[in-house]
Amino acid sequence: MHDPPGGHQLARFEDLFTAYHAQIMAYLLRRTGNAGDVDDLVAETFLTAWRRLGDVPPEAELPWLYAVARRVLANHRRREQSRVALVERLREAPIIGSGTDPEGAAMTAAAWRELPERDREVLALIAWEGLEADEVAVVLGCSRNAVRIRLHRARRRFEKLLRTTGGAA
Repeated sequence: MHDPPGGHQLARFEDLFTAYHAQIMAYLLRRTGNAGDVDDLVAETFLTAWRRLGDVPPEAELPWLYAVARRVLANHRRREQSRVALVERLREAPIIGSGTDPEGAAMTAAAWRELPERDREVLALIAWEGLEADEVAVVLGCSRNAVRIRLHRARRRFEKLLRTTGGAA
């Protein structure tokens, strides 16, 4: 019987997954201690293996998978540290213009949600991440001047939304 296009690759991946899934799962579980994250990390490891199947050396499949799992775990830890740091900063940050007024905070949050994603992104990179315009330009893949224009327009739209929702400026 003739393999369908990609049939050989699919068979190789299935063999790889069947042979090493338990070992990769154990490797990641020992390093995370969190069974809730392990399934996602294993899936990401094998997704990388699927995408780079041609790079998997037949004579060293398991070590190659361990190397991928190690990088996946390092990326996961960086994301987790960033998330925890952001939560802490948000916990400590005052809600702009609302003081201790929960109603003002709700209106500010409502105005934020009304902003287009593009505006929220540029405002968040400046205000929450503390980036300068030239750094934001790198993140967004545009010129520094384009960032300044986008920032100006985003601020105007946010202020307008704050006025229309009754939030504080």
